[in-house]
Order: sequence, then C-alpha cells, then structure tokens
Amino acid sequence: MLEQLKSYLKITWNDDDALLQSLIARGQDFLNDIAGIKLNFEADTKANQLLMDYGRYAYNHSLEMFEINFKRELLKLSIREGVKAHVAATTETSS
Repeated sequence: MLEQLKSYLKITWNDDDALLQSLIARGQDFLNDIAGIKLNFEADTKANQLLMDYGRYAYNHSLEMFEINFKRELLKLSIREGVKAHVAATTETSS
C-alpha cells in the first residue's frame, strides 16, 4: 500500500514513509468503520481508491474536506457492505 500511495501522490522520496504508513492505517480504520467490516483494500478497487484519496487529503492537510467531497462514495460503500451482510445473514438463517 505504501508504494501505491507514494505513486498516487507522486512522492519519490522516502522521508515521509512513516507518515504515509500512519495515514494508510488511519484511512483503513476510518473506511472499515464506515463499511462496518474489515475491508480487503488489495482486492476491493473501490475501497482502495477511497483509501488513496483519504491519504491524499490527509497528506495535504485537507482531511476535514474528505467526508464532504466523498460523501456519495462513502455512502455507497456503507450500503454495499450492509447489503452484503444482510444477504449473508439471510442465507445463513434459511439454510
């Protein structure tokens, strides 16, 4: 994830690696909380893109605008994962 975020932000130096790792971890926690589950950021391209954008906003000291600008995408993520959980629970109870 670190190299992907660095590439996304066009960062070629290593001085900010610890900061970027921290932003990735915070972004994952934030998005997992929104989704209500632990997301697979490697396999889920939409969650991955949101994580990269979270990192971009956090790195540029604009995190307060992330939720405002990505409200629609965050809502879709939350609904998508809620529907998946509901379908899984319904399938389990009917088996």
